[in-house]
Amino acid sequence: MADDLVLTEPHADGVVVVRLNNPPMNPLSRALLERLRDVARAVGNDAAVKAVVVAGGEKAFAAGADISEFSGQEAARAIADAFRDAFDAVAAIPRPVIAAIRGYALGGGLELACACDLRVAGESARVGQPEILLGIIPGAGGTQRLTRLVGPARAKDMIWSGRQVRAAEAHAIGLVDRLVAPGEEEHTALRWAAELAKGAVAAMGLAKRAIDDGLGRPLADGLDLERDAFVEVFGTDDARTGVQSFLADGPGKAKFAGR
Repeated sequence: MADDLVLTEPHADGVVVVRLNNPPMNPLSRALLERLRDVARAVGNDAAVKAVVVAGGEKAFAAGADISEFSGQEAARAIADAFRDAFDAVAAIPRPVIAAIRGYALGGGLELACACDLRVAGESARVGQPEILLGIIPGAGGTQRLTRLVGPARAKDMIWSGRQVRAAEAHAIGLVDRLVAPGEEEHTALRWAAELAKGAVAAMGLAKRAIDDGLGRPLADGLDLERDAFVEVFGTDDARTGVQSFLADGPGKAKFAGR
């Protein structure tokens, strides 16, 4: 069933796990991508959600596209569109989104992790863009989101070689934000998400939008985006709560509702 390919698992504190469920390696078929798109949109529109963890299975976060669906240029366009819709929906969730990388995150799997805000990986994880080994190139953000995270030279090295990058190197180059013992990936991501979920997540969402939308724009345009988001945030309950709490009790005492 397509509905079983991506699961949502509610946790405490408004944290939701979005789990890829196409074991053992979680190939990203068009059916899975369409389901991921729908789940991400639903999660993004749910005011009760405060933070999101994207996870896979024991062997793989996701080991790439379903190669059996590759059959020519028309199929390639449809597949690229499915990836774009799904990963843009993940990136647009107005809450902190953390990828918990266990095992392999290759091709589309790494591109999905790059569409998240933060990445936790186990020390035994392997990441990479191996498309060149098939004579093709990344089509789901590898030339764009990966480059924005690690820079053009490192992105070219990974894409041109198709090599699998060990977790320690991924952490050293800023592709992974936290490196943990194998088996601790989801626990760490959930704890991190729960910490963030206690904060002013409405403001976090606005800051996320300003950061992401400002990338690649002239500084003046980015500053305009920031100004507009700064004004918008003062219309939230959390801003009123935070300011009032600071004036009454000092910093760090506010209890935010996420609205």
